[in-house]
Amino acid sequence: MNDLSDLVAADAIMPRLLTTSRRQALQQMADVLARSAGIDARAAFDTVLIRERLNGTGLGEGVATPHGPLAGLSRPIAAFARLDPPQDFEALDNRPADLVFMLLSPPDKSADHLKALARISRFLKHPDVREKLRAARGGDELYALICGALHSDAA
Repeated sequence: MNDLSDLVAADAIMPRLLTTSRRQALQQMADVLARSAGIDARAAFDTVLIRERLNGTGLGEGVATPHGPLAGLSRPIAAFARLDPPQDFEALDNRPADLVFMLLSPPDKSADHLKALARISRFLKHPDVREKLRAARGGDELYALICGALHSDAA
């Protein structure tokens, strides 16, 4: 599958998330993902915060993928945010992240978790996709990009 529509619901997309820290970004993203997927916001926040404390999830090029296991899920789920201003997710290139996918998966499905992380990474590795995500005018356009409607040539 070339798109991420099975991971990210339209109501889990934040076109402009105003934040003052990585921790605040994670909290706000966990809150939105919790409302979207009907999960516990505190548990979602705790699982990604624990992972972030082990090692930052910045991939470079202004991208980060905070992630972790969460009991009670039947499949991987994700949220997407454009951070304003970008925050430090400890990427190897030292660039702060403005494009962030938060991924949560069932603890007993680590293979599915790794596959979902790989799909997100493949999606974001294309410079033109990152540019389009940064230039998108709102949630609907971002969702179309994430669903593959506007990047079929890049995947």
